Amino acid sequence: MSNYAISSVSWGFRCRRWALWLLVMVTLPSLASASSAAGDDAEAWLSRLGPALNMTTYRGVFVYSRGDQVSSMRIAHRYRDGQVEERLVQQDGASGEIVRKGTQVVCVLPDHGRVKLDQVTPSGPFADTFASQRVLTRDWYQPQLLGEDRVAGYSAKVVGLNARDGDRYSYRLWLEKDTGLLLKSHVRGQDGSVLESFQFTDLEITDSLPDSEFEIQLDGQEIRQRVPPATAGEAPPPRMDGWYLGWRPDGFLPAAAPVSGDGQAVAFSDGLAAFSVFVEPAGRLDMPTGASRIGATTAYMRPLEAGEQAFLVTVIGEIPPQTAMKVAESVAVQDAGAFGAAAP
Repeated sequence: MSNYAISSVSWGFRCRRWALWLLVMVTLPSLASASSAAGDDAEAWLSRLGPALNMTTYRGVFVYSRGDQVSSMRIAHRYRDGQVEERLVQQDGASGEIVRKGTQVVCVLPDHGRVKLDQVTPSGPFADTFASQRVLTRDWYQPQLLGEDRVAGYSAKVVGLNARDGDRYSYRLWLEKDTGLLLKSHVRGQDGSVLESFQFTDLEITDSLPDSEFEIQLDGQEIRQRVPPATAGEAPPPRMDGWYLGWRPDGFLPAAAPVSGDGQAVAFSDGLAAFSVFVEPAGRLDMPTGASRIGATTAYMRPLEAGEQAFLVTVIGEIPPQTAMKVAESVAVQDAGAFGAAAP
């Protein structure tokens, strides 16, 4: 199931990142008072970001890059009657669309048809899985107001979030001065290099958008079946049945239980960054193991034996490779019977 896990994470990552950068930003907590006015200002701006990502209505085009991969998307975003609606259209490469209504996400892709993403693997600071997290982000990042800039024709405040240790990355955010909407962002490595970036190149913040902006189309042909309204329901709680994690970076708490077939998975968040751990029956381990990274996203895979049962451990998320390796190497299986049948 490892290939499925990597694929699921990849699609989840794309759909979250592309859709509002994406879905809903972490609701930042009321942080402890800073000792300087600059710290207070930075935290005040951060507190506006989550509501702005949800409740601002806008349309535009943005570019997202990680590593040598660059994608541009057209987005329409509307907040109406307490529900978020979005439609994203890929602007380069193969055609594709992503539509969200409330908590329901649908991807329409030429090679995959219509794919309903009832639950995607959380990763990164803007996954709505973490909207209820109340994490003292300031314990792990130092907020700093860096001045003003201009992005896509809008004035912006620039806020830095500098990692306090080597187990996570730093962030830089450009927030629109009137609404607090995220206009641009960088994920920065420990050497200050930009690993991933997001930026609007064209943007219109408006009071309303017509329904036609949220109709799925592919190759010019409208798909008649619309995305059904989101239904109420809660995501399954994180579970670690039959296995445990011997180490994780300080501040990362269990946040969700991503879908993992016959295996199990738990996502962890520090209130800004996130990573997921998959533990699954492996059958024959004929796949590459070790670390790979695209931009700020690291995937680390390792085989694990528990008695006569073979497992594959996969750690993926916005954490440095050495952090992902330490997490993966700390996984131990106590009860192989807690998992589904091994792959043939």
